[in-house]
Amino acid sequence: MATSIINRSTPHAVALETTLLVHGVPKDAARPLAAELDSIITAHGARPATVGVVGGRGVVGLNSEELSLLLEAPAVPKANTGNLGLLLRSGSHAATTVSATMELAAGAGVRVFATGGIGGVHKNYGARWDVSADLAALTRFPVAVVASGVKNLLDVVATREMLETLGVPVIGFGSDRFPAFYRRESEAGVDGRFDDPDELAAFLDAELARTGRGVLVCNPIPAEDEIPQGRWDEWLLQAETRASESGATGRAVTPAVLSALHQISDGATLRANLALVRSNAALAARLAARIPPRTP
Repeated sequence: MATSIINRSTPHAVALETTLLVHGVPKDAARPLAAELDSIITAHGARPATVGVVGGRGVVGLNSEELSLLLEAPAVPKANTGNLGLLLRSGSHAATTVSATMELAAGAGVRVFATGGIGGVHKNYGARWDVSADLAALTRFPVAVVASGVKNLLDVVATREMLETLGVPVIGFGSDRFPAFYRRESEAGVDGRFDDPDELAAFLDAELARTGRGVLVCNPIPAEDEIPQGRWDEWLLQAETRASESGATGRAVTPAVLSALHQISDGATLRANLALVRSNAALAARLAARIPPRTP
């Protein structure tokens, strides 16, 4: 795998995924968002390293031309740990999900990754059991993933229990509760809490090296951007109904629900998503700036 990686990362790098840019926001918002996240990370003393697959090569630290190729291509598949090798072999472009970003980042020696939320255990919408590859990736790659928990359209409690089963350390930054993306808290807790970035960075440095596996750092959405519970429950019920009526099944359910949420909320869910991504990028940069680099 290492021979398939173009590594342009620098010490104190923060990995960023490309699925958010290619599939998660409107096309006209993708490039400004990429520039904004780069600026946030740089302002906090770290260096951005956007991850993607370009022409069958995994790239850690996409340049402007490579990012343009992904953003302007008519159709770009999503890469996860299951299909990453096939996409590399075929010479394809691909946007990296959390799991594929972790794999490529770890291969390049990048130890911190900022995202919105990880995938998890899906609710049973009449389909068979569906669990994201992101959870297993945390057991395989020594990367600290800074995220606002999991989207609360998933089964949040089951996801937290699965992380415990897999032995993935779940750390709350400034919180004792496991966040649920648009909501700062869920019914689930965390394994430990840190309020000081220096102490958290020291723990991550030691833990990543000790175990050779990932750590999930949970950073709740900023309080001012949290979606009220009653409004969220109403929007989610409507979105799930629309997705069901559309006939979406399996992997198509989550994108269908998210699209419906965006429409029903008049863009409020997307605005909340972007707010927590910015917050996570800032925290990831503060941590990366404090963690000594290691040779991959």
